[in-house]
Formats: sequence, structure tokens, C-alpha cells
Amino acid sequence: MNCLATLPLLLLLSLFTSSSAANFEVHNNCPYTVWAAATPVGGGQRLDQGQSWNINVPPGTAMARIWGRTNCNFDGSGRGSCQTGDCGGVLQCTGWGKPPNTLAEFALNQFNNLDFFDISNIDGFNIPISFAPTSPGADKCHSISCTADIIGQCPAALKVPGGCNNPCTTFGGQQYCCTNGPCGPTDYSRFFKGLCPDAYSYPQDDATSTFTCPGGSTDYRVVFCP
Repeated sequence: MNCLATLPLLLLLSLFTSSSAANFEVHNNCPYTVWAAATPVGGGQRLDQGQSWNINVPPGTAMARIWGRTNCNFDGSGRGSCQTGDCGGVLQCTGWGKPPNTLAEFALNQFNNLDFFDISNIDGFNIPISFAPTSPGADKCHSISCTADIIGQCPAALKVPGGCNNPCTTFGGQQYCCTNGPCGPTDYSRFFKGLCPDAYSYPQDDATSTFTCPGGSTDYRVVFCP
């Protein structure tokens, strides 16, 4: 498993605590169709502008993510492809998407019965996104977003059709992928962090990028193009 397919260390080391399912409302506010994806719960759903998709996520779900796919074409059997975020050529995702894709990541009812959540640009950026807790736990949590014009300002070396790629996928190596021990920020990660300070910019960017809510009492809303 490479650095792009990992969640923050706190999420990976967290402990299960039972509680009730959380509702995730995924809403498309973009002026174009987004094919939403969610794993390990949800699969996939076409969302035209203004449409929403509700997913009930069981307690204890970890290493989970929601993302949007763009410029997709699927046949009647749900097979096809997407320009960004493609998950093996199927509408109903069971694995993770191909970079670049902006991620909303979470793990529910973990250490101290907390939900851990974040937005990540570790896999690059394709769609502006917000990730917000909703009632009844919202007053104890922090809403986060990444809405800057990352595609328009993307460094030339990272530009790809439909998005801004990440340096690990583009260049490889420990400096960018952080697969063999500690690593630090780079000029490319600083580019992402400067535009979206709430979001992960490289795999060990935990201190300023992981947020928590009370587990078992919080639902969430993920919005594309908030």
C-alpha cells in the first residue's frame, strides 16, 4: 500500500467503540455533473447540480473516504471511465480513486469515542469541497473546506487534464511519498497548504489537518463546489 492510500496516523491507530450509524449527506453544488464515490460504504452515485446522496455509515467504520469523479461515461451495466477520480472503471466503487481527486476522509467512533475527519490533497485536487459536521454534534466541531483555485494556479509539472496532481504520483521517491520513515513539507506541499490550510498537503501533515467530533452523535455534510 502506498502513501496515497493511507489515512492519518491517528486514524490508523484508533480503537473501535460501538454507537449508532452516522448519516453523510453528499451534495453537488457544482455547475456540472459529479459522480460521487464513497468507500468502504456507499459505492457511487451520479449527482447533477443540486442533487444530494445520503449514506448511512456504520459505527466503527475506518479508513473511509468520499470523493467526486469528473467527466465520466458509464454504460447501462455501470462500466466506463472518468477523467479524474476513476475507481477501476465502475460506477459503484469498491476501491479508491485514481489521482487527482480531492478527498474527504473519516473514521467513526474511534479513540475516546471520537470521529476523526479531514480533507486531503495528498492525492491531488480535482473539485472544491467542504466537510462539515451537522446537528446535533456540530457545535462541538470545526467545519473545514478546500475551495481555492488550485487547478488554475497548479504548478506546470503537476497539471493534468481535469485537475492538479500530487508530487508523489508525478515524481515518486521518499521526499514526496513518505513511504520509508519521516518526511517534511516540500515546495509542492506548501503550494497546496497555502491555498487550503485546512487540508492535508503531504502524508505526515497531521498536526494541522486532522479534526474530531463526538462519535455517535454527529452527522456530516460533504459539498462539492460549496
